[in-house]
Amino acid sequence: MDYLVFRLYGPLASWGDSAVGGTRRSEYYPGRSALLGLLGAALGITRQQDTEQQALNTGYQFAIKQLCSGATLRDYHTVQAPDSVGKQVYRTRRDELTTGQDRLGTVLSSREYRCDSKWLVAVKANPTARWALSELAAALRKPRFQLSLGRKACVLAAPLAPQLCTAQGYKAALDNYEHPQILDEQWQEQRWLRDATAVYCWEGLTADLCAESDLSNAQQIQRHDQPVSRQRWQFSRAQHWLWQEASV
Repeated sequence: MDYLVFRLYGPLASWGDSAVGGTRRSEYYPGRSALLGLLGAALGITRQQDTEQQALNTGYQFAIKQLCSGATLRDYHTVQAPDSVGKQVYRTRRDELTTGQDRLGTVLSSREYRCDSKWLVAVKANPTARWALSELAAALRKPRFQLSLGRKACVLAAPLAPQLCTAQGYKAALDNYEHPQILDEQWQEQRWLRDATAVYCWEGLTADLCAESDLSNAQQIQRHDQPVSRQRWQFSRAQHWLWQEASV
């Protein structure tokens, strides 16, 4: 099977989880919706292009190897916003501050970020994939839009360095990724940046990770990162999860 493998590294990352009240948590690793957004931004696809968005959603499957979960950073926010009472519609931030000036109130929120985290991502194309893996790799090298790690403020600290490979399962593709010289030498020296265990997350069948490894410890979890309906803003997906002693 052919795979496209690239790395994600940055000082800050935020992978959205279920939002309850004013707390905006971050998962330890990127979800499917975040990876689809990353590929869409690289290809230059906007949110209004529903056909292209659906082609991305149905054309590819992902696996992730978490090399370092990083530390948690919590940022406290206060935001002024008008209430939603009545029929008034605020289409821009300027409308909120001008038209809704008399109804402004303070909204408190807390947002989580992951600090100094590193992941590897493997992409597998389905038979109906619209873009070849080589086209995705070219787009990641020269993206049309600015790429980020979840939020726009979380910029990349190293090139994605996409690589095409043929392997027997996600695990072989991720484990055989050739780390570029830039950052890799510092990564090897700074052992505090590496977790004692590597975490693998993938979708599809359990055996898609690797046919030879013992997958008795693999778990299936439910994560809300698969776009079900953009209009109703619904997300849901089943995902496999496995951890083992880190080798990198």
